[in-house]
Amino acid sequence: MALHISAVSMIFFAIMASASSASINQEDYPADEGEQASSNDNLIFDDYRGKGCVDDSGFVYKLGERFFPGHSNCPCVCTEDGPVCDQPECPKIHPKCTKVEHNGCCPECKEVKNFCEYHGKTYKILEEFKPSPCEWCRCEPSNEVHCVVADCAVPECVNPVYEPEQCCPVCKNGPNCFAGTTIIPAGIEVKVDDCNICHCHNGDWWKPAQCSKRECHGKQTL
Repeated sequence: MALHISAVSMIFFAIMASASSASINQEDYPADEGEQASSNDNLIFDDYRGKGCVDDSGFVYKLGERFFPGHSNCPCVCTEDGPVCDQPECPKIHPKCTKVEHNGCCPECKEVKNFCEYHGKTYKILEEFKPSPCEWCRCEPSNEVHCVVADCAVPECVNPVYEPEQCCPVCKNGPNCFAGTTIIPAGIEVKVDDCNICHCHNGDWWKPAQCSKRECHGKQTL
């Protein structure tokens, strides 16, 4: 009889030990809030959702507050759903813009090139100028310089000269031509020696003179 009671007692103590182990499960008895905080110090973050907005530097803005995130010039408004920022379609900057400001949300051109540059000099729009005696130029509204080079006519002489500030050569002594190596004026007959009388071609001043031979005494003719 004693052996039977002892066996029953052992079974009873085994059941109680199992129940005691189950009763102290961590899930049924959570740790104190202070103990949890001390074990998770590196994982605690402030949650501003629905309360405010945080920019790149960690600054907190209130709901409805207007701010500029980071280096952006486009403003944002803090809402319960997070920052709502302006993202406009900025107009293109003029390619001839010489001064751009970035104070606003979009870059703005403050000054457009309204002059031309030619050989290191500047000219106003529609200004006309002569960089050389043979060139006539104008500064166009497109900021480009258009030039026309003088087309000189063929001089009516064989000894043209260039005068200062003149583009085309001039015949200071009038039209003429060559009779051999002699220059004779046009429009008259010239006796170049005892045997020949010459005159220039009409209109063709660059051609040799036309000469007619007269009787002479043993002298060479042209």
